[in-house]
Amino acid sequence: MTDFDPEKFEDKYVHYFPQLQRAYKNAFETMNDEFDSTLIHGIDQQILNESEPFYEDGEFFVELPDNPAERLTAVVVDDDKLEAVLDRYLDEIEAELYRVFGVEA
Repeated sequence: MTDFDPEKFEDKYVHYFPQLQRAYKNAFETMNDEFDSTLIHGIDQQILNESEPFYEDGEFFVELPDNPAERLTAVVVDDDKLEAVLDRYLDEIEAELYRVFGVEA
């Protein structure tokens, strides 16, 4: 665990890149164990690769790129399932950000 400074998170890739990688990797591993690996890999490579984690007002959140469903071309999945799995994946990433940075949710 690292000492977390919210002001440094504005330059997160300079100050916290290894921790961000760890949070995303942990979330990926959890999701890959619980869901279809082809779907999780597709989400990871085609949607989350352009996501952006933020920390504001004491909370972590992940912003997705525009039109995430349109970005996913490697896997055929209906929109409802994609939305449910993607929501769960975002929850997992956010939980990992809290854990890795030692911030109370």
